[in-house]
Amino acid sequence: MVSMINFRIISKILGSLLFIEAMFMACCLLMAISYGESDVYAFLISTLLTFGGAFVLRFLGGDTYSSLSRRDGYVVVTLTWVVFSFFGMFPFIFHGSLANVTDAYFETMSGFTTTGATVIDDVESLPHGLLFWRSLMQWIGGLGIVFFTIAVLPSMVGGSVKVFAAEATGPIRTKMHPKLSTSAKWIWSIYVLLTVACALSFWAAGMDWFDAVNYSMSTTATGGFSTHNGTIFLASPLIEYLAILFQFLAGINFTMLYLLLFKFRFRHFLQNSEFKFYVASIVVATLWIMVLLLMRMDYDVETAFRSSLFQVVSFITTTGLSNTDAGAWPTMTWMILGLLMFIGACAGSTTGGFKSVRAMMLIKSIRNEFRRILHPNAVLPVKVNGQNLSQSRLVTLLAFFSLYIVMLFITLVIMVVSGIDVTNSFTISLSLISNVGAGLDTNIGPQMSWADLSIGIKWLCSFLMLVGRLEIMTVLVLFTRSFWKEN
Repeated sequence: MVSMINFRIISKILGSLLFIEAMFMACCLLMAISYGESDVYAFLISTLLTFGGAFVLRFLGGDTYSSLSRRDGYVVVTLTWVVFSFFGMFPFIFHGSLANVTDAYFETMSGFTTTGATVIDDVESLPHGLLFWRSLMQWIGGLGIVFFTIAVLPSMVGGSVKVFAAEATGPIRTKMHPKLSTSAKWIWSIYVLLTVACALSFWAAGMDWFDAVNYSMSTTATGGFSTHNGTIFLASPLIEYLAILFQFLAGINFTMLYLLLFKFRFRHFLQNSEFKFYVASIVVATLWIMVLLLMRMDYDVETAFRSSLFQVVSFITTTGLSNTDAGAWPTMTWMILGLLMFIGACAGSTTGGFKSVRAMMLIKSIRNEFRRILHPNAVLPVKVNGQNLSQSRLVTLLAFFSLYIVMLFITLVIMVVSGIDVTNSFTISLSLISNVGAGLDTNIGPQMSWADLSIGIKWLCSFLMLVGRLEIMTVLVLFTRSFWKEN
């Protein structure tokens, strides 16, 4: 029987993608050489091994020109993130900064999925090349590894629409251009523009150029890796406000940013249902936490406003950066931030989480059910941006929501059984599946490390990060019988 999965085309695409990862590693090698630090050898070996892996996979793929099926698309996307993380961990291992495979793989998966959870206790001890590699991983993963390839080399990914469908975030796709590769180029242009603007802003505000570049990649990718230990943006209030601005922009649907920046559709932008929900969530949560800080923590008005706004934007965009220790705040603030962590920002952005548009659809569906109790025969459509959503979309939404909750519950149980307290178990699970990377309790918080977790839990965390980044269905469908059965 002929296999339903075309492993030759998958191998060819993975090989092509690995060449790109090797090129990025080579950039880090040049940086390591320019600084003359201890990571030159690590990047040299890692780059050669990644190029070698790329050649082998391309050779196994042969000259196959068949396009991808829908099944192939899901396999390609999931394997891409797994394989990229496998090769991406080599610099850490060869340098010796992370001695075991578990920690190195956790760190790399955390980077590519823009989670930002780190097992490195002393980040400042790392050489410049490795610090840059951590930031670069997040930046590549921000909009999606395969989506990056579609933008740069569209011919490399046959059946790119199917691959994009498997990797893209959110329930509704907005078409900008008939050709996906053209849309990808525009979206990546905006991403690069945001990153450069962020880096220049940080540099102008007083950061040195290396920190400015690293933090700009971490901020626009909503990743959260830092080049320093402990709390991050304490350099100046101006830098904190700039970080808030660029995290906020990175949380907006990039198609919407395209329409705003290149088509000047201000009204379309401001009338977008999801954008209004995103902004309203930030405003309400910021004011709520600000009041709590003023009443219970003796903050002055400006500090309370800046601290609450920073944390709210950081958590709703699933960046996980921090300008203060939120673990010391009142319990109510943790609950608000936890809810924001779950909701997430806009679909089609670099952020993780459930997504604002889904939360909005869910709220509207629940509201309709209450109305239906009073008016059983009423036709009550769920509308997003004035358009009625089909019943199939709502069924998918409920299935996704159910899976999200089930995944959280199963992970919570596993972690509690392994000896982690309930509060930490819940915040770790929610933090990882939402790709935030920051816990809220005093044991694992924005200022702490994830290094204390056991080996088994770290592998579970790596899996959770992948599942969260690819929005659950893409990965879990590979574990169903029907995926591997004919027809």
